[in-house]
Amino acid sequence: MSEKEFVIAALQYYSIEIFEVTDRLVKVAKGYEIEIEGNSLYKLISDGQVIAPFDNVDDLCCFILL
Repeated sequence: MSEKEFVIAALQYYSIEIFEVTDRLVKVAKGYEIEIEGNSLYKLISDGQVIAPFDNVDDLCCFILL
């Protein structure tokens, strides 16, 4: 399973709506984008600005749900 597939599976598990998937970006609810950096690193982006880096998909999903 690729990192992108892993992130998508986690988002689905947490019932976070996915709007668009590209090579390195996943657009989700609340206007967030997740950039998949590789090596289990993910950037959460809002309005073009990096909000926070994450190295744990569960933490990332929980943050989006806040």
